[in-house]
Amino acid sequence: MSDALAPSDEAGIVEAIRAAHDAGEPLAVAGRGSKAGLLRPVQAARGLSAANLTGITLYSPSELIISARAGTTLAELEAAVAAKGQHIIAEPPDFTGLFDRVQPQTIGGMVAANLSGPRRVAWGAMRDHVMGIRAVNGAGEVIRSGGRVLKNVTGLDLCKLFAGSYGTLGVLTEVTLKVLPAAAQRATLVLRGLDPTRAVAALAAALGSPYAVSGAAYLPAALAGFVPGVGAGPVALARLEDFAPSVAYRSERLRADLAPFGAAMVLNDIASRTAWAAIRDCAPFAGMQGAIWRVSVRPSRGPGVAAALERGFGAAWFLDWGGGLVWAAGPATAEAHAVVVAAAGDAGGTFTLFRAPETLRAVVDVVPPEPAPLARISRRVKDAFDPRGILNPGRIVR
Repeated sequence: MSDALAPSDEAGIVEAIRAAHDAGEPLAVAGRGSKAGLLRPVQAARGLSAANLTGITLYSPSELIISARAGTTLAELEAAVAAKGQHIIAEPPDFTGLFDRVQPQTIGGMVAANLSGPRRVAWGAMRDHVMGIRAVNGAGEVIRSGGRVLKNVTGLDLCKLFAGSYGTLGVLTEVTLKVLPAAAQRATLVLRGLDPTRAVAALAAALGSPYAVSGAAYLPAALAGFVPGVGAGPVALARLEDFAPSVAYRSERLRADLAPFGAAMVLNDIASRTAWAAIRDCAPFAGMQGAIWRVSVRPSRGPGVAAALERGFGAAWFLDWGGGLVWAAGPATAEAHAVVVAAAGDAGGTFTLFRAPETLRAVVDVVPPEPAPLARISRRVKDAFDPRGILNPGRIVR
């Protein structure tokens, strides 16, 4: 794009959007652009970045709340809460390796994309932990929703609406998140040699146990080597997090419960942190050429979807969220994309074309089309927040 605006405060965002609204000029909204290759390309003469809206504005460890301007880097937030023995609950991933971008990720971009890591299966998505937002809509009006205390329940909950909207409803200027104490210890049970269906059954048993499993993934033999410490061959992984005596006790109990699936080895705290960071950040696909898809299905359908993609175009794949999230990589072609669309539909799930060249992202559906009644509601919501359609037009749907 020929020009880009990067105001240093919310007033500058308001001014830029009002000018674009009055001129009917589309804006490509972003933070630092770390996820520019995600979803559809935006056609706009000018960009609007929240990258200069930086700084933590409130942190109350005793209240388990942190607020920061949208351009604050995720690394800065994580360092601040880690210093107080806390963490961001949704375990937000770092996908800079997938998009080959050197720019750090921002908290505004992470919330706008509603991205969550392996802990999603136990603790919910990023949107579930957003307590409040400030944003500027497509008419240049400042919106506030939620608050800075856990008991604030007044007004409409726009936090969940904006989380996952990819800048199409408004520009986030500040985000308030709930945080929790970080685990003192982690351990991971590793089951080797299981086929995908049997592995998902083992992960379901682990997640259904009383031992508070916080991560459940499966890597086929072809990709297991990209996750440090898990060894060779297909592996199913189940993570436990808590204080040390509890983790030790629950590891042994869960190991006994999973004995019908094979003898489990246990990764220690350091090895567990390294392994789950690789799964969180989709490290097996870092540096891989072509397209990347995410398919969300019932966990029991994950192995079938993976098999269909492997048959269809030789996909590389692994499973997270107990089998409910299928990561797949393959050629960036319309034919491969059609295989993903069909497999997701047959399994009653949804898909996201997570990364691909613009030439593909511009001509295919990057997420499933909404049924007509839901599409009409979405259109009315979009019109209410962005009446002239200037914010990230075409980012999600054509």
